[in-house]
Amino acid sequence: MAAALENELEVDNEDYYSLLNVRKEATQEELKSSYRRLCMLYHPDKHRDPELKRQAEQLFTYVHQAYEVLSDPQSRAIYDIFGKKGLEVEGWEVVERKRTPAEIREEYERLQRERDERRLQQRTNPKGTISVGIDATDLFDRYEEDFEDVPGGGFPHIEINRMHISQSIEAPLTTSDTAVLSGSLSTHNGNGGGNINLCVRRVTSARGWGELEFGAGDIRGPLFGMKVFRNVTARCFVTAQWGLQFSSRGVRPSATTMMARHLDQNTMGYLQWRWGSQSAMTTSIVRDTKTSHFTLALQLGVPHSYLMMSYQYKFQDEDQTKVKGSIKTGFFGTVVEYGAERKISRHSVLAATVSIGVPQGVSLKIRLNRASQTYLFPIHLTDQILPSAVFYATVGPLAIYLAVQKLIIMPYVRSQKEQELEKQKEDSASEIARRKQEAEAAVLLMQESVKRIIDAEESKMGLLILNAWYGKFVSDNSQKRERAKVIDVTVPLQCLVKDSKLILTEASKAGLPGFYDPCVGEEKSLKLLYQFRGAMHQVLSGDTEPLRIPKQLLLSVSGQCLRD
Repeated sequence: MAAALENELEVDNEDYYSLLNVRKEATQEELKSSYRRLCMLYHPDKHRDPELKRQAEQLFTYVHQAYEVLSDPQSRAIYDIFGKKGLEVEGWEVVERKRTPAEIREEYERLQRERDERRLQQRTNPKGTISVGIDATDLFDRYEEDFEDVPGGGFPHIEINRMHISQSIEAPLTTSDTAVLSGSLSTHNGNGGGNINLCVRRVTSARGWGELEFGAGDIRGPLFGMKVFRNVTARCFVTAQWGLQFSSRGVRPSATTMMARHLDQNTMGYLQWRWGSQSAMTTSIVRDTKTSHFTLALQLGVPHSYLMMSYQYKFQDEDQTKVKGSIKTGFFGTVVEYGAERKISRHSVLAATVSIGVPQGVSLKIRLNRASQTYLFPIHLTDQILPSAVFYATVGPLAIYLAVQKLIIMPYVRSQKEQELEKQKEDSASEIARRKQEAEAAVLLMQESVKRIIDAEESKMGLLILNAWYGKFVSDNSQKRERAKVIDVTVPLQCLVKDSKLILTEASKAGLPGFYDPCVGEEKSLKLLYQFRGAMHQVLSGDTEPLRIPKQLLLSVSGQCLRD
C-alpha cells in the first residue's frame, strides 16, 4: 500500500514549476504567493464530500511537495540540474545540507563525473574507417574506336582499385591510463598489407599527458614511438612526437613538434616542424565561428610545398548544413575543391566534395559518418579537366540525394516517428489515465472558487474566460482525416485569473492544475476565447510560450479580435 501511494505521488521532472505556475527564476516571494493560493484552493478541510476530500488531499500533497523542493535553495539547485530523480541520486547522503547552491552543484557534478568514469571503464570506444577507391575514368576518358571490336565494349568499365580498412578500440586501465589497440588493412591494384598498433596513454596532470606506441606490419616493419602533450599557458599548448621505424633498409628516425596558440576567441595559430623522410615546416591559421570555418596554411618542405586556403559556410538550420570551398597550390600543381555536408539523421552526416586539379583531373569524394564509423568513397572521374565531368560530379550527387531523401529517407523517418509515437502512447497510457483522473478531480475542486472569481470579474467588467482548449488543433487540409485531440480547460484557466489578469509561465501547460497531456509526443497549443471590458478576444499560444492577458492597455493582442 505504501509503495502504491509512493508511485501515485511521483511528479514528472518538469512539473514543479508548471504546477505552481511560476518562472524558473521565481523568487521566494513568488513561490510563497503561488503556494498559498493553491493551498487555499486544495485544502482538504474545505471539502466535506469524502471523494473530493481524498482528491484534495492528493493534490494538496503534490503542491506541498513542489513547494518544499523549490523553496529550499539546495534542493532547488539539484532539481534544476538533474530533475526530481537527482534528489535521490547515489551520493546525496554525503552532501552537507549547509552548503551553498553553488557547492551543491559542484558536488553533484563531481558525482556525475565519477559515475560516467565508472561506465567508461566498463566499455570501449570503437572507431573505424572504411575507404573504397573507385576508378570511373572510363566514363569520360574512353575512346570509342578502341572498343569497336571488343565484346561488351559499349559499356564503360568501372573498377575498385583500392581499399583501406582501419579499426581501433579503447580500454581504460585506470582513471589516468588508457590503452588503444588499432589495426588497418590496405590494398592498391592487387598489392597491399596491414599493420597493428598498441598505444598506452597516461594523463600525468591537468596540463598534460604522454603516450607510448608500439606497432608492427608486413610492409614497414616494427615501429616504436613516443608523444607528449603539454599546456604551456591557458592559451598555448605544445605537442612533440618521436618515432623509430625499423625496415630492411635500416632504421628511419622521425620527429614532429607543433605549437598552437589561441589568437582570439575563435582563431587558432599553428606552427609545425616535421623531420624525417618528408621534412617540412608548416604554419597555419584556423578561424572557426558559428557561421564559418576558415583555414590558411603554408608548407615548405621536401618533396611537397604548397599554399592552401579553405572556407566553409555553415547554414544555421536543424540539419547543420555546411557548404565549403578551398584552393590549394604548390609544386605539385593546383587543386580546387568545393562541396557540402549535411546531417541526415541524429547520428549520421553525409558529405560530398568535388576536387578539380592539375594534373590530378576531376574526382568526387563521398563521405558518410555514422556515429564513430566513417565510410569514404573517393571516385576518380577523369585525368583531365572536362566540363562534362565537372557538371555530372556536381549535379549528379545532388539529384541522387534529393531523390533518395524524398522517396526513401523522409518516408522512413516519418514511419519511425509514427511507430515511436504509438509506442510512447502505449507505454504512457496508464499514466495519462491517472493524470486525466487527477485533472478532472482538480476541476471539481475548483468549481466554488471559480464561481467567486467569475462574480468578482463580472462586477467590474474584468477578465472572463469564455472557452479554452488545450491540445493538438488540426487546421491543415492534408490532415482533415485526423481528429483534433484537445481538452476543455476553461475552468482551470478562470481559476488562475487574479486581479483581471491571467499570467502563464514558459513551462509546459500540461503541468498546470486541471490540465493533462491529451496527445503525448505531439505538438500542442492553447486556444482561448475571453472577454475583457465588454470586448471578446481570441488567443492561440504555443505549449511552452509564456502568456499574459489582457496585454497592457490592450494595444496589442495576440490572435484574432472578435468584437460585437
